[in-house]
Amino acid sequence: MVTQITRGIKISVLTSFEGTYFKNYKIHFAFSYEVMIENHSKDSVQLTSRHWEIFDSLKELEIVDGEGVVGKKPVLKPGEQHTYSSGCLLASPYGAMKGHFNMINFSNAKNFKVYIPTFRLCAPFALN
Repeated sequence: MVTQITRGIKISVLTSFEGTYFKNYKIHFAFSYEVMIENHSKDSVQLTSRHWEIFDSLKELEIVDGEGVVGKKPVLKPGEQHTYSSGCLLASPYGAMKGHFNMINFSNAKNFKVYIPTFRLCAPFALN
C-alpha cells in the first residue's frame, strides 16, 4: 500500500493483479486498485473530479480526466473517509499510475488538488 497526505487529506492505494484476458486478439493484464480517502483536516471537503496518468511499459502515457470517482462526488467531513475500487487493463504486465483529485474546501470555497501517490501495477510473474 502507498500513502500520501496533501492538506490533511490522506490517500492510500492498494493494488491487485486480477489476471490476463484476451481482447481483440491481444493479451491484456488486468489490475484492480482500492483507494481510501481520509479527511484529517478540520474542514469539510468534496471530491469533484480526478486526473490519472497511466504508465504502461508497452504503450504511450494515457491521461484520464473525469468527474468524481466511480460516479460519486463524495463529501468528507473531518474524520470521515471514502473508499472505492476500480481497475485498468494494461498491454504489459508492468505499469504504474499516479494523479490527483480536485477538491473543494467548504470553509473557504477554494479548490485544491490532493495528490495520489505513484503506485505500481505489476503481475507477480513479472517480478525478479
